Amino acid sequence: MADAWNFAGSPPVSGLTGSNVTLVEGSSFCISAPTGDIDPGSAQGLFCRDTRFLSCLQLRINGEPQQPLTVMLGDPFSATFISRARPVAGRADSTLLVVRRRFVGDGMREDLVLRNLALEPAACSITITLDADFSHVFEVKEGRVVSRGTHTVGQEAGAVVFGYQWMDTSRGLRVSVDEGAVAAGGVLSLQVVVPARGEWASCIQYVAEMDGRPLDPRHRCGQPIESSTPARRLQQWRRATPMVETTHEGLSAALKRSEEDLGALRIFDPEYPDRAVVAAGAPWFMTLFGRDSLITSWMTLPVDPSLAVGTLQTLARYQGSRVDPLSEEEPGRILHETRWGTGSTPVGPGAGGDLYYGTADATPLFVMLLGELRRWGLAREVVDELLPHADRALEWIIDHGDRDGDGFVEYQRATDRGLVNQGWKDSWDGINFASGRLAEPPIALSEVQGYTYAAYMARAHFAREDGDDATAARFETLAAKLKAAFNEQFWLEDKGWFAVGLDGDKAPIDSLASNMGHCLWTGIIDPDKAPRVAEHLLSPEMFTGWGIRTLATTMGAYNPMSYHNGSVWPHDNAIIAAGLMRYGFVEEAQAVAVGLLEAATAFDGRLPELFCGFDRHEFPVPVGYPTSCSPQAWAAATPFSLLRTLLRMEPWVPWGKLWLAPDLPAELGDLTMDNIPLAGTRISVSVTANRVTVEGLPPDIELVQVPRHPLAAAAR
Repeated sequence: MADAWNFAGSPPVSGLTGSNVTLVEGSSFCISAPTGDIDPGSAQGLFCRDTRFLSCLQLRINGEPQQPLTVMLGDPFSATFISRARPVAGRADSTLLVVRRRFVGDGMREDLVLRNLALEPAACSITITLDADFSHVFEVKEGRVVSRGTHTVGQEAGAVVFGYQWMDTSRGLRVSVDEGAVAAGGVLSLQVVVPARGEWASCIQYVAEMDGRPLDPRHRCGQPIESSTPARRLQQWRRATPMVETTHEGLSAALKRSEEDLGALRIFDPEYPDRAVVAAGAPWFMTLFGRDSLITSWMTLPVDPSLAVGTLQTLARYQGSRVDPLSEEEPGRILHETRWGTGSTPVGPGAGGDLYYGTADATPLFVMLLGELRRWGLAREVVDELLPHADRALEWIIDHGDRDGDGFVEYQRATDRGLVNQGWKDSWDGINFASGRLAEPPIALSEVQGYTYAAYMARAHFAREDGDDATAARFETLAAKLKAAFNEQFWLEDKGWFAVGLDGDKAPIDSLASNMGHCLWTGIIDPDKAPRVAEHLLSPEMFTGWGIRTLATTMGAYNPMSYHNGSVWPHDNAIIAAGLMRYGFVEEAQAVAVGLLEAATAFDGRLPELFCGFDRHEFPVPVGYPTSCSPQAWAAATPFSLLRTLLRMEPWVPWGKLWLAPDLPAELGDLTMDNIPLAGTRISVSVTANRVTVEGLPPDIELVQVPRHPLAAAAR
């Protein structure tokens, strides 16, 4: 696998913002210029399964590039690029329209149309210049592409064929035109005559090959696009997702955009084609991540629980079973990410790729999500089948996660190839003291202790439901001990906030950061400390007006343009908002939700992975971060998570209750949400002036229209 886990440099900013067009389908994506061209030497390209198969694509008409007119985006995997050829000598305007309809999915198809608007036929020389460097996606993203192995280029009838061999890895790409092309080197040439007031059309097929096996293109020349697997899956997704009607245009646009993005970010295991998981983000992280996919699945339970089911099943399938320092695999551990590395053995999801386990939080999050599925009364048989995997995960927490037996889960990478930081702030400089000094491992992060506490409580509830009082008592005791120790050792009384973590010397990492908001979400914080936590999170040092910063302005490492040290992450804020609401800080939760929804409006309805942490009073619009993934899974899930928080919707189906006590900000107006999955059925919720109506609720589920007390050990 490429050495991506420990990259400590800065990603490139050129070519990733502005007018680039990104199309996504499964683990494939294409980044291009607005003409449809892929510029050599840039971070553009056609990528499949973590390899750039196409690094140059230049269409020339009579030796000249086109002049772009517009781009029409269709489904997430398709776009139409409309340009015009350059005017012929002596003419002010062009009479030749160029239309490129592109469809991405395990390769690419492009329908090319030339339309002649003149009164006489147009003779056109068409050249398509191609190249394939077969670089790993991280090498491209991080601007460190290197040439290795043997590269070849050949030709067949009407086709250019690229090949690559390095060690035991081979890759290939075949680009063909359906009629009349001449191939020479990396160039396809055609001589055509476009009739007066008529058009000429052809189809270009890009077929990728991995280790001698061609990938089956999702979109083949000559076949109707609407019958393709991606198109059918997207239509099914749209029909199944809940419908939300609201008088607030910003919320409506954000929810609609999120629905489309989440549908686009689903990937499917060929061995289990009905099992969907959610990829972390486009364009660079179209793969399964432990932490990201689990949190996104949690957030989208009111939308589509199949994402949670598929994510849990797939992560259980690759749960650690041995000790391997290179991959950081350990028995019971949940993986961090899957990747298609060069020269790898087919072991990852989709029957190929590398597995890396270096994360401290995915394992307790796995147990948390399984418990949440039970609370929603969903997929009972699957949950029962996965419970042994939850027990193995808990064994990892106790036997491996707690490295020194002090009750806290710590991390320290096993080799110099692993991630230095293994929480969600996993950049090399993401964990630091108030002075700015970097923390030294092993590190026990505050939010990881919160996740672990919630995992213990989830397992205890499973046991109570099954009548296993001994197991319930064991995990309730573990949870109580962890909570007491956390509130004693992580709390900084003189500052009024919780430490980000404990370093290798058990010294509190004393920076004021957003991590403690996750601890509100999980319920590990003592009620007497929660008001000061909420006050700091909404202070001017932390709250920009658009959202809560990852690090306060008063901290030594603060940089609003950094990845983790002062930026604003929508998913981080959604979790914090849920935590604030859990502890009864309604106005604070509403402020965070409204700020994020207004930021979404400024980003045309789509929340990015993160944006810069400048204050709203300084700049009237949120400032984008240059290499932010968009769409990105947990950012796309954020509007739905915020909606659940504002509805104060807490199901506990095993106990026969649904808590629903909406407290919507006045500016959100009336709201109706139909087709919400719950307890094996679908319900509808309508809120008018904070009066709630529920339809379709099973008769054995009691509607409780007051907020559920968040700190109770049981639902009753």
